[in-house]
Formats: sequence, structure tokens, C-alpha cells
Amino acid sequence: MIIAIDGPAASGKGTLAKRIAAHFGYGCLDTGLLYRAVARDVMARNRSLEDEAFAARIARTLDAATLDDAGLRLPGVGDAASVVAKFPAVRAALLDFQRDFARQEPGAVLDGRDIGTVVCPDAPVKIFVTADVEVRARRRFEEMRRLGEPVTFDRVLEVIRRRDERDAGRADAPMKAARDAILLDTTNLDIETSFDAAVGLIKRKIGQ
Repeated sequence: MIIAIDGPAASGKGTLAKRIAAHFGYGCLDTGLLYRAVARDVMARNRSLEDEAFAARIARTLDAATLDDAGLRLPGVGDAASVVAKFPAVRAALLDFQRDFARQEPGAVLDGRDIGTVVCPDAPVKIFVTADVEVRARRRFEEMRRLGEPVTFDRVLEVIRRRDERDAGRADAPMKAARDAILLDTTNLDIETSFDAAVGLIKRKIGQ
């Protein structure tokens, strides 16, 4: 069983994916961490994020053991990740890793931006999680403020909008809902209500 969860930044898809995976006893992969790790390693070598060939080389030799690096969660790394993620060579290099993960038993939950459209287009369950951009920016702002990050709401909103534009506008594997994806709008939902709604959607989809 493969559950594909896609959506824009700060929509709540990552938290939902973890909760859903734990509920069903499935493996969980935040595919955004792969791109964050590539961006991290490119920057660590003092190379430009716009160097597609170098970023692809990093992606081909990515050490999965480094995906638990807490530094990957830093806001700046997320923005850098969306830069390397636009390159077809980088996406191709990471595709097999994601598909291998998805084939595990008894099942897997993958969250990202092109899981239902490119990585696992045959996934039995596809959910596209979204929310109004200002609500997403507010969530990210509050998260960063709790971590002590010196940031303003307007700056976070600007970054979220820029990421949305870059993710949806890239030529290769743009962020979009699969035609058979279930839309889950979390604008007015807290995490518990979102989780309950998602589990209900999944159970109805697979006939439980």
C-alpha cells in the first residue's frame, strides 16, 4: 500500500504523513528532506545552488543516513532545496530512492510535491493537502518564532509565495494535484481534525 501526500510548504502535509504512517504501521518518507540534503551538501562545498551538474552529482551519492540531520529543518535550507529541486537531473537522481522506499511492506507514506503525479502515479491513495497562503505563512512564522528565529511575518509570507511559484512553475515535475487526488484543505482545521479527516478519506478510498 502506498499513500501519496502532496502539497505546498506549511500546508501540514509532513505532520499528517507521520501521523498517518504511525496509525497504519507504514514507513514514512519526507521526500523534501532529500532535496534539503542535496542543497545542504552543495552549500557545504561552497558551490552555487544553480550548478545543476554538481547538484546532480551530489544527489547520486547522497547518504541516506544523513537525513536525520536536524539542520535540514532550518528555514533557509528549505528555500535552498526548492532551488535544486527544479533541476531535472537532480530529480531523476533521487527518483529510484523514493520508489524503492515506496515498495516496502506493509506500506509506505511519502510526502512531497510530485509523489502522486511522478514518483508514485499508481498509488492507490493520493491526497493533496493545501491551505490559504497567509494561513500557511502564519503557521511557519509561529513555528520559527518558537525556535527563536529572528523573522517577520511579512518575510515568511514572501518566502512561502516565492516557493509556491517556483515549485508550481518548474518545467520538470511541477507541484500539482494528481487528477485522482483527494483534496484536503486544512485552512480552518487543526492537526487533530486534519488527521481524522485524512484517515477517514483513506479508509473510504481503500474500502475499510
